[in-house]
Amino acid sequence: MYKLIADSGSTKTDWVLLKGKQVVKTVNTIGFNPYFQSKDQISLEIVNSLKPYLLEYQHAITELHYYGAGCSTFDNCTMLENVLTINLNVPRIFVQHDLLAAARALCKKSEGIACILGTGSNSCLYNGKTILENVPSAGYLWGDHGSGAQIGKTLVAYYFDGKLSSDLKYEFESEGYNREEILNNVYKKNMPSKYLASLSRFISKHTAHPQIQEILESCFDSFFKMQINHYSNSKKHKVNIVGSIGYVYRDQLTKAAKQNGYEIGLVIKSPIEGLIDYHSS
Repeated sequence: MYKLIADSGSTKTDWVLLKGKQVVKTVNTIGFNPYFQSKDQISLEIVNSLKPYLLEYQHAITELHYYGAGCSTFDNCTMLENVLTINLNVPRIFVQHDLLAAARALCKKSEGIACILGTGSNSCLYNGKTILENVPSAGYLWGDHGSGAQIGKTLVAYYFDGKLSSDLKYEFESEGYNREEILNNVYKKNMPSKYLASLSRFISKHTAHPQIQEILESCFDSFFKMQINHYSNSKKHKVNIVGSIGYVYRDQLTKAAKQNGYEIGLVIKSPIEGLIDYHSS
């Protein structure tokens, strides 16, 4: 009996085929988010980038556990379930929010606060089985506090408002960033949040710069104030983090946590290893 596990963010999807506790196959595709992509777009990627690698196992896969960004509503989950059923024909398909993936990967069967800090952000209070409380994320325009999208958006705001120091502005423009390039990517191309989060590549090279420190600390401070502070008895829990942004900027995140009275617990780059343990046990 084979199980297929998928962890899908807005940027990439990790697919793992399990037989008992053995990892048989791993595949990577682009990320899916039903708020930004149509049924046809998702189907095309599955057919071209996933299905060829599963052909020899396809009739033996009995379960698919899909955790995805944007799978927070019945309609979005149903859409993903239909797409997966049509293209993969797995008998039992479970489509759930990527926040539950984070909670299961970080906390396993223990109580705690689990957070996602990647392209977007989200968080929850988890009791070891289910999500008890969640401060809903409003996406990159109004929320996603502490995310790559918010950090990138803040850097762009500094640039457009003329607040970047001359040395940082020179480095930024030397890497090809300018007003037209940014506006074109944000307003004319798909998935602007992904583009904004990609600016983290520039930010990560300049973390010693005072203005970059200011941007990071401001964004992470808003994450604790607007997200974590709202959970019941939040200060008694360690804050566990999954995602590339939390992983890369752990030092700045830890500083913001301490300033807000929190302690950082487990920090991992991707939930997939934790999900393998969870689903193979």
